[in-house]
Amino acid sequence: MTAPSAPRRPGADALARIGHATPDDNPADSSPHAFPDGGTWRTEVPSVEGPEALAVVLKESSRLDVPIHRVSQGSGIWMLTDADITEMVESCAERDIELCLFTGPRGTWDTGAATRTDSGGAGLRARGHDALAGCVEDALRASALGVRCLLVADEGVLWTLHRLRADGLLPADTTLKVSALIGPVNPASYAVYERLGADSVNIPSDLALAHFTEIRRVSRAPMDLYVEAPDDLGGYIRMYEAAELIRRGAPLYLKFGLSNSPGIYPYGAQLRDTALAGARERVRRGRLVLDLLARHGADGGMSPLGSRLPGALHRFPVTAPGKD
Repeated sequence: MTAPSAPRRPGADALARIGHATPDDNPADSSPHAFPDGGTWRTEVPSVEGPEALAVVLKESSRLDVPIHRVSQGSGIWMLTDADITEMVESCAERDIELCLFTGPRGTWDTGAATRTDSGGAGLRARGHDALAGCVEDALRASALGVRCLLVADEGVLWTLHRLRADGLLPADTTLKVSALIGPVNPASYAVYERLGADSVNIPSDLALAHFTEIRRVSRAPMDLYVEAPDDLGGYIRMYEAAELIRRGAPLYLKFGLSNSPGIYPYGAQLRDTALAGARERVRRGRLVLDLLARHGADGGMSPLGSRLPGALHRFPVTAPGKD
């Protein structure tokens, strides 16, 4: 791993020459945390919806020399056959990439009307015992097929899967990732997700830089951040801030999303061309981010490829059944 280099703001030297000097960084804004391997950032390609899209991502990452630590899927485990999951697990294992699959069912595809109102109701959360049980079923099925990272969109599902992990019903090295669609927006809520069992937490892409620093004062759980967000998450593009996002948010997963692109969840063959084109372009977006970091002298500090565990985190006590 290369030691982190001092970040440089875009255009800083040229602007300084004509009297527009960049304000000095406040060292107190820098995150004191890192991944257990010493790295400050990793990479993730989201919306990889099946084996065919994964093959595109792997091919493009080799062609463009884009290192990948994790790929994630958004449609849900229930949208994949056992053969699909096994193929994806094997393909990722060959490249030492973490595969993260989404548990379900989720409220936005349930029968409740509230999620279709302007308020959004309860959003993606699991509605009722049966939906919670469905998420558990997804998690157990995927883990039995070799998946070791599960994406969740409900606090109760997160806590339940963490308890199953603590009890040995899920493998101890399973990591739990909180979806951007329920991502916390203040340090107190971020700390709660960590204590409920989250090993990485998506935060909304529109948080201010000061918010990153506030979160890092209370939690070291890795952040997941779209440096380019899908349209349904705001469509924000923060490539030029990548170095500063790492400085304040480490340990951080840089997620290479794609704005100005149609939604593909839940994925099916009718969306094949869109999904494959999107997978290819997400990797290219990753190359653009890496090039920016290099030009700004801030490309050091990447975790070694194959790194996936978050290190020691703070948790609520897991009590005996019926006692919590």
